[in-house]
Amino acid sequence: MTDVQVSTKVEQVEAASLAEHFGNVPVFAGVSLDDLRCLGTVELIHAEAGANLYELVRTHRGFWILLSGELRLQKRHDGGELTMIGTLSAGETFGEVPLLMGKDSEVVITVLQPCAVVFLREELFWNLMFACPKVRIGVLGNMARRLQVFQSQELHRLKLISLGTMAAGLMHELNNPGAAARRAASQMRENLSRLQLISLRLCSQEVMTPGQAECLRVLQEQALQPHKPAAMSSMDQADAEDELASWLEAHGIENSWKLAATLSGIGFDGQSLECAQHEFPGNTLSDPLNWIEALISSVQLVGTIEESVSRVTDLVMAVKKYAYEDKPQRHQLDVHDSIQSTLVILGHKFRQKELTVAKMFAPTLPSLSTCGVGLSQVWTNLLDNAIDASPQKGTITVHTWVEGDQACIAIKDEGPGIPEENRKVIFEPFFTTKPTGQGTGLGLDIVRHIVVDKFGGKIDLESVPGKTEFTIKLPVVS
Repeated sequence: MTDVQVSTKVEQVEAASLAEHFGNVPVFAGVSLDDLRCLGTVELIHAEAGANLYELVRTHRGFWILLSGELRLQKRHDGGELTMIGTLSAGETFGEVPLLMGKDSEVVITVLQPCAVVFLREELFWNLMFACPKVRIGVLGNMARRLQVFQSQELHRLKLISLGTMAAGLMHELNNPGAAARRAASQMRENLSRLQLISLRLCSQEVMTPGQAECLRVLQEQALQPHKPAAMSSMDQADAEDELASWLEAHGIENSWKLAATLSGIGFDGQSLECAQHEFPGNTLSDPLNWIEALISSVQLVGTIEESVSRVTDLVMAVKKYAYEDKPQRHQLDVHDSIQSTLVILGHKFRQKELTVAKMFAPTLPSLSTCGVGLSQVWTNLLDNAIDASPQKGTITVHTWVEGDQACIAIKDEGPGIPEENRKVIFEPFFTTKPTGQGTGLGLDIVRHIVVDKFGGKIDLESVPGKTEFTIKLPVVS
């Protein structure tokens, strides 16, 4: 007699001596005494309530026959968590699934009521299967039913894990557009105050001449035109800003450098403002141009709010379609426009760390013809990580080019780099090197899912101290 665990004892008995008990087990119905004798000696386990038979299961594969009592079966997963398989009563058997599938059993067996269990080690189980067709039929029937239950439970478990992942990802993704909309609304309040003050000053002056009114009307129409100018590279944009700022400064315009960034961004230059300089002599041009800048800025902020709310709506719809996602319709997607929108939304984070964005946009980059969605999430996550990794006053470079039938986008920062051991797992869900509460570990998993699964593209990573570069390659037609 051997002690397996507290309140659990194992004894060796002849299988034939248990014929009466086996008669109450459906799998053994109709089995003759001679069939039982061929089993020879078996292990009979007596266990009290609360006993755990996991160690016996873990160290010895076999087939279990519950003669009396009640057991609870739970599956142990890699992370150590347990999921319920079910409870067994007298006359039921278990253990055939891992034996027939050639796998080790990770089942935790807990005794709910004092029980007597016959344990057939692996070799005895196979002897029984070959020698007794009636038992074999019953065991295979049980296995088929149990596999259906296991599959159903596993699908349910995976669905719950996916829902948990999606919920965490949703919180991760909602944070950026929500914060962007809140900041844009706050800046709009400031702009409205500026517009009111400038309007009051303009109204307190003498009545505008017809030429002045016509000039403001033309400038306003140009500022509010729906067609947006093509995105410029960082160098071209900087040159345009410097040139306009110099023009404004030479004409005594208040906030000339601030105005230059906004006005050049929508295509204004010194030539566009010649009519204004002619119609508003002296220092009277400053208020009209500041009024135009506040108006343009407000329209841009409305666009940021609209895009942020749209992003939130898209995320909510994605959750609704989780189980039955409709195939998105084919559409044309402007990569530069998508990147530019994300840079606007994350603009405050660039300003906080005084970062420079170097845009090296290929003028010939084609639009994507795709059914994929969610590309802005890719830029948001990659740029957000680049900002966090970058040193104060560093530079983040966004480079686009064409390779055959692929549009290529690279995002590079000047951070400390990613250690070699982390590069292998960096795209796995919930992996993060950020402090607790500052990262969910889902950003790059979302990036991989969208780029690879939604767009049929691929991601490359190059990282050394002082340079980390993610390169996204997307088929022009997917």
